[in-house]
Amino acid sequence: MLKTNIEWIKKNVPGDLKIWKEMISEIDWKDVKKKQLNKMRMDKERIQSEWKDFVALSPAEKWDRFINGERQLGRLYQKGAIAFTRREWKGLESTARDFQNWLILWADMIKMVMRDPMSIALGLFEYRWFSSYLASVAFFDRNTLGYRGRAVTMNRLLLADVYRYVENVIATLLMADRRIGGNDKINSKLMLFDEMTMAQMMAGFPGLIGIPYQLIPMFLVSELDQLICIPYIDAVESYGLPSDTCPVPTSECGCAILDALPHCGLGFISTSTPCDGSDMATSFQDRRLKQIGLPTYPLTLPVRYDDEDTVECGAQDMWHCIKWVEEITGEKWDWEHYFTVIRRFNEQTKMEMEKWEMNSTPYPQLIGPCYELFRKWNYEMDGGLEPSVMKTFYKVRKLMFQSYEEKCNPYRHPMKYRAVVWSCPAHYYANFSNWLANAWGIGVLVEMESLNFTKELNTTDKEEAIRDLARLYERMVMRKHTNGGYVHVLDELWKVCEQFNANFIIMYQHVCCKTMAGLQGLFDEQARERGLHLIWVEHDLMDPRTVSRRDMRAKVNNYMRAIIQAEPTDESLIEFEDDITW
Repeated sequence: MLKTNIEWIKKNVPGDLKIWKEMISEIDWKDVKKKQLNKMRMDKERIQSEWKDFVALSPAEKWDRFINGERQLGRLYQKGAIAFTRREWKGLESTARDFQNWLILWADMIKMVMRDPMSIALGLFEYRWFSSYLASVAFFDRNTLGYRGRAVTMNRLLLADVYRYVENVIATLLMADRRIGGNDKINSKLMLFDEMTMAQMMAGFPGLIGIPYQLIPMFLVSELDQLICIPYIDAVESYGLPSDTCPVPTSECGCAILDALPHCGLGFISTSTPCDGSDMATSFQDRRLKQIGLPTYPLTLPVRYDDEDTVECGAQDMWHCIKWVEEITGEKWDWEHYFTVIRRFNEQTKMEMEKWEMNSTPYPQLIGPCYELFRKWNYEMDGGLEPSVMKTFYKVRKLMFQSYEEKCNPYRHPMKYRAVVWSCPAHYYANFSNWLANAWGIGVLVEMESLNFTKELNTTDKEEAIRDLARLYERMVMRKHTNGGYVHVLDELWKVCEQFNANFIIMYQHVCCKTMAGLQGLFDEQARERGLHLIWVEHDLMDPRTVSRRDMRAKVNNYMRAIIQAEPTDESLIEFEDDITW
């Protein structure tokens, strides 16, 4: 591996040094100086303004600020800045909780680097997406804005598990990448699968390392850096792909064109889920992966999953996929280990439903983006595979019930409205539900992509266990609602609103999603019949050029002021600039 590292340096560094030299020579240092002076001036004005406002407070208000934290979170955003002006003061206790978990995050990042410093350092130069993970700390801060008390700890714990998984995947990919390190020991165990393919099947192969292939270069990083997928989208559109296709499969194909995927692994499991766009991307990527010598298996599960007659078809495909993995890896399916993992996953599902039950009460405790991200990751990417995640479930469960008994409010401001998020959320605005809570007091109790398959999976009968696995895969994130008929996405919404006592619906309108567009009139009509507020919020999933984050906020702002005639909870969050902010 070190030999490969050295070969990479000899091959790339001389040319890179030339480029860097040219770039440095072309810098307008006068302009740099001007911008830095302007930034210092803006910082000075901000500090003076904040101090002036603090001095004007009454003694009681100053004490409230010290204990409970600041109220005007819009001040954390600065025009033209790539990160917050500073971290949020959450109050004495909540800031201490936040800082403790902030330190843990940095410690985990250092551990990741120390696994193989050379390969990871070279990854920064080989892949444009890797540098965007430097925004992880800002991502944590952005997604925990406004939280107070135990909610800070709970949501930090949830995000920490997601990020430990991400750190491990990044390190594994870079260490295995034949262009950088080419660790043969890792490559001999590495099985890749589509990021829209669930991970539970890997529970039967404890000797293998299963990794969602596009997750790191494209899927997850789009939530950290809203601009990262634009080069991928532009690359494939330059080959003639229409610009109105979904940015997820578009970005996946762009990754293949730009060769942004590490060269590693024994094989790749593709998927037909959740939609036709995935089929398109699969056929495109298949040709690219064959060029780098990576065999593929198309896991194609029936769309009409309500029909039990199709279950056997799905189960047979699962069996064939298992056999294919055995053939190319030499590993044998381990039933004992599979059942152990699935029992753990079943227990996690039970505790997940406890969260839903609590969020149906007047005192919900886990609301907002952290919980949403954790749920989707746990359901699809972890799936009970990592034993340590159970510790997080138990810790969060304990804290959740303690807060519920004390009727605690998760945010700085009490929630005024109870909301359900429906349809596909914008990746480039992963913390949108957090903004809703802080700006308008709209508490997001649950989102559509969290409401997936909750049946207890069989852990005794082998044939039925595989059929259950097929059922699970057929109902992966998003696919459960957008396939199989409007009853899954339309009728279920009203049931969910009733279950969670919700009076608001944040209806994402993914402008390039062909599946949901035909139901808009029915959604509007039936929401009016039920007396529910429904706000359409357009976005383009991974391309902020189509609909900006500011435009998304404007739809809510206009509705709240014109229809509800409400006043914002935090006026400073109504209008601010975040076009480039991480």
